[in-house]
Amino acid sequence: MRIDRSRLHDVVLAGAVAAASMAVFALYGPAQLRAEGLRVDGVRPPDAFGALLVVLACAPVAVRRRWPLAALCAGLVPETLLTALGYGMGAVGLAGLVLLYSVASHRGLAVALGALLLAAVAYALTAAAGGWRAGLNEHLVVAVLLAAVWGAGRSLRLRRAYLEELKDRAARLERAHAADTRAARAEERSRIARELHDVVAHHVSVMTVQAAAARRVLAADPELAREALTAIEHTGRLAMTEMRSIVGVLRTDASAGTPAELGPQPGVRDLPALVEQMREAGLPARLVTEGEPRPLPAGVDLAAYRLVQEGLTNSLRHAGAGAKAVVTLRYGPRELDVAVADDGAGGSAQPSSPPGHGLVGIRERVALYGGILNIGPLAGGGFEVRASFPLKDGQ
Repeated sequence: MRIDRSRLHDVVLAGAVAAASMAVFALYGPAQLRAEGLRVDGVRPPDAFGALLVVLACAPVAVRRRWPLAALCAGLVPETLLTALGYGMGAVGLAGLVLLYSVASHRGLAVALGALLLAAVAYALTAAAGGWRAGLNEHLVVAVLLAAVWGAGRSLRLRRAYLEELKDRAARLERAHAADTRAARAEERSRIARELHDVVAHHVSVMTVQAAAARRVLAADPELAREALTAIEHTGRLAMTEMRSIVGVLRTDASAGTPAELGPQPGVRDLPALVEQMREAGLPARLVTEGEPRPLPAGVDLAAYRLVQEGLTNSLRHAGAGAKAVVTLRYGPRELDVAVADDGAGGSAQPSSPPGHGLVGIRERVALYGGILNIGPLAGGGFEVRASFPLKDGQ
């Protein structure tokens, strides 16, 4: 069974306050007052009833945190009776101060102000019952003591609320950081998925076409089949190289703690090699460049390459035998236009058919850099993938 340490501490504090009050109540009776030359008119000697009132005045300290206001009210009643009956308060005023402090530190401002007013009224009643024998200075000391104890309790409450606010703010920041981390991870997974799809779909499509060609000519022309198999091997190596470059961003050198070395990402400078690869795979393709070529932002450069790669891959898959493809790269003053068009039968596909993962990835890439994407069949037959990327001045 778990013990509530705060309640145990309050019980111990109540016992200590009661013991101190009983000692003062018993030692500083009328005989001690006469020995010190003080007046004792109207002061009753200590007895069992007076001792019971002292204990009752100190007992509420044991529940000062759970019911602070009720404990203060319960403690003020025997404390007032002690003075009204002529016993003298002894040290029970200490219990009243502890209870006032507890109300101020554990309750709201309105309740705390009510407790302070209640303690002041109780002191005024006890002073009036004693005939206001104490001097003005003593009353001022009591008033300052009550205000100081109340202020200390309020200060503790405000500090506790401030610390709770700091903890809550730290928890909110931690939750926000975790949410940002999850979003960043999801975005990174999506980016890597797009890259892997573009690489795998393109190279596997090329390898599939080359493998089919090799199978058809294997018996009739072994030399041509050998060339096709060599092209398949070369395409597979290219695919593995690009995949290592993409996945390498996830790896680090465990011994040195440094990122793994990554090769440069492909860009428009690699389009001639890509077009040549498609020609070797059986898709007659050519590259047309309009305008003055100039350096492009890294993201736009990669997005343009992937768009051409995906467009040529779709043409290779769906355009049919004898189809031709044209890649157009147009450099404008403030934009870059990239288009992949073929004259095959791919444009006759059902428009209601769902787009593949590659085209979805292209849409995401183009939207990421503020571009405009158009995908669809051409009026005279064939299919086109066209995108326009905005460029800043000087790019």
